[in-house]
Formats: sequence, structure tokens, C-alpha cells
Amino acid sequence: MKPGLPTAMERPHFIGIGGAGMSGIAKILAQRGGKVAGSDARGDSETAEALRAHGVTVHGGHAAGHLAADSTCVVVSSAIRADNPELARAAELGIPVVHRSDALAALMDGLRPIAVAGTHGKTTTTSMLAVSLSALGLEPSYAIGGDLDAPGSNAHHGQGDIFVAEADESDRSFHKYTPQVAIILNAELDHHANYASIDEIHESFETFVGKIVPGGTLVVAHGQEGAAEIARRVAGREGLTVVTYGEEEDADIRITKITPRGLTSEVTVILDGRMLTFTVSVPGRHYAHNAVAALAAGVALGIPAHNLASALGKYTGVKRRLQLKGEAAGVQVIDSYAHHPTEMNADLEAIRGAAGDSRILVVFQPHLFSRTQELGKEMGQALALADASVVLDIYPAREDPVPGVTSEIIITAARAEGADVTAEHDKTAVADVIAGMAKPGDLVLTMGAGDVTDLGPAILARLSS
Repeated sequence: MKPGLPTAMERPHFIGIGGAGMSGIAKILAQRGGKVAGSDARGDSETAEALRAHGVTVHGGHAAGHLAADSTCVVVSSAIRADNPELARAAELGIPVVHRSDALAALMDGLRPIAVAGTHGKTTTTSMLAVSLSALGLEPSYAIGGDLDAPGSNAHHGQGDIFVAEADESDRSFHKYTPQVAIILNAELDHHANYASIDEIHESFETFVGKIVPGGTLVVAHGQEGAAEIARRVAGREGLTVVTYGEEEDADIRITKITPRGLTSEVTVILDGRMLTFTVSVPGRHYAHNAVAALAAGVALGIPAHNLASALGKYTGVKRRLQLKGEAAGVQVIDSYAHHPTEMNADLEAIRGAAGDSRILVVFQPHLFSRTQELGKEMGQALALADASVVLDIYPAREDPVPGVTSEIIITAARAEGADVTAEHDKTAVADVIAGMAKPGDLVLTMGAGDVTDLGPAILARLSS
């Protein structure tokens, strides 16, 4: 099967083409034969170069002149501001503006989509499905919010009839998709600029479930309070099969054992009355649960469970999800995308389980003023799981500063828990600070959704010297 280009997307222009979600859609359109162009603040990034290798034109910076007059549409994400010069130029030329989610929905049309949703864990679970289905020769298409093993590996146009996609709840854009199988890993309060309460989050996920095609399947975490609430709300819907997974005895797919083995885990489940054991090549209980969610989704599409379980062992991680960046002077440096307290706790517990007696040193960069304002105390409490932490200033991303909201909220909460925390306002000084703290055998974790990931190589270089 080879789906054609969606209507009016033969010559798309992407504003912010280097973003994780945007670059994936651009790549698939290029692989389908589209003449793709776009702009990004960093025109020299590895992602931009990977797109150019697929024939995509990538402009550095944003300017009205970057938009070709014969563009058939302009693709934007919710992060693009209304005063962007290319957006203004599109209005002048009468070129239609398409949201990223609408473009992704169009790419799924005519295929069998699996949409992976949840406040966290989406990228890992989507990646597990993409890797395992590819290993089975099913040639899926996929769009992931992170790179698997190289820049630009976040998306692929496959010849099979399955499309695996990360379904983003942050701006309600996941309401655009009509999956055959949907996964809800968890539902927690986040994205405070768009959701005022946990009930709004639940309502949004309930709307997402309503988009599953008749005869489709919802895979839901049985033991996660928010996900279980969604399952309760949709129970009994005609044409919907609900499959639960978890460690609870009444889960449809029951996890009976998770055995840590260094930086991997061995997972045992009972599915349809039969016991199945397989390896997950990343540490931690939450990653084991993600793998079981992927297993349940594949089985819902008719893939034999034992085949899929074996193929899940081929997954070796995704960039920024407990990714080992290297080792120097006996110190390992690992990168984590965790930026919500639940994610921080999960990754720190996973590393603690794999580290043994080694010390864990964290370099944490808070992401967004709104998130820090609402969850800063919980972030500080999570950092108490580390032996010592260095906390940077807030990475603003798309937000303007909020008076009184600083990293000090996190630091105060961490110290109240007895944590050893150092504030560092100069990011360029971090490598020296960590080099002064680290000893052979320690693990250093760079953590956050911003540009803290760039510090890994600098820390390794400083340790080497």
C-alpha cells in the first residue's frame, strides 16, 4: 500500500519545521513525493540536515520571503505566534493555514492508525511499537515526538497499512485523529495554559476516545487513576472494546513480575490465560508498563502476542529517554527528557534501581513558567531522590516570564525534603560544577525538556580533561 499525498499538501511550507512533531510530518510528505519547504530558528541543526537529505528546503530564521508564492498550504503548530512574518505573508497570499494535527490526520487516512496518548510516556510507547512492528516486517508508517537512533529518525513512510502516531493532548489536537486502536497511558494535570482543572483533562481524553472508529479498541492503564477514570466514563460504549493492563489482578493483561537486570528489565504477563515473558531493553517499572501497553495495542490489531513480545526486545531506547551519552573518568552521563514530576520520579527511580550503590547527580532545567508555577513544589520533591542536584533557570520555550515564578520554587521545595541542591544561573558553568562534584562510579543525569540536553557532551569533555 502506498497512500498518495493528502489534498492541497503537494507543496507545503512548515513554519518551525525543526520541531519534533513538525519535522516528522514534513519527512513523510517528502517521502510520499511532496515538494516540502519550511523554516526554523536553527537552520543548521541536525534535524534540518536530515530533512535536506530527503530533498526538503529548510530556511534558517523566519522571514516573509521564505514562503514561496506557489505553496499549497502553510503548516503550523500551536507554538507558532500570530505575529510570525511567514504567517502574515500566507494571509496576504491567501494560502490556507493547516494545523500540524490536521496534516498528521490526513497522513493516516486510509490506514489502520494506532494513536498513543497520555500525559507522559507517549514517545517511548510509540517508539516501541514502531521498532517492534518494523522488526516483524510489517513496514509501518510512524510519527514520533523524538528520534530513535539518529536525527530525522522520528518518522517514516512505510509500505504497510499500520500508522503509529503520538497523540498530543497538550492543545487538544489529538481530537483530530480517528484511530483503530488508542492507548491512554495516564491522564494527569499538566499544560496549565490550556487546562484549568483535572476534570478538563478527563473531558479532553474522553473526547479523544470518542474518535476511535466503530469496532475499535481502547488500551488503558488499569492502575493509573486518571486513565482508569477515562475507562469508567466510556464503559459500555457500543462498538468500543476496552482492554486494561497493569499489575492489578483484575487487569485484562496482568503484569505479574518485573525483574530489573541492570539497564534492562524482564517482564512477565498473563494474556488470554497464558504466561508470556519478554525483555525490555530500558530500565524501570514505567518503561515495562509502556511495553505492555504496546503489546496490547499490537494484539488488538491481530498481531500474535508471542511474536510481538519477542520483537519488543529490539527496542533499545529513544533519544533523551534515559539515553546514555557517554562515560568519562569513571562517570556515566545519561540524558532524560523528564520535566513533569511523575516523569522525574519514574526516571530517578529507574536509575536508582540500576545504579546500585552509585551516587546520582542531577542537572535539572525546569520547562515553562506555567508548569513551574503549578508543579514546582512536586519537582523539588522529586529531586530529593537524587544524591545531589544542580538546578538551572527556567527554560521559557513559548512562554513569557511570570512575575515571581523562578527556579527558587523548586529549590526551596527540594531543600525542605533534605535534598542537596545547588542553584546555577549560568548554564556554561555547569560542566565545571559537575566536574567538581563527581567521583568515579557516579551517574550524572541531565534532565528537562529544554536545551539542558546540550550539556551532556560538555560535561563529558570537562570530566575527560
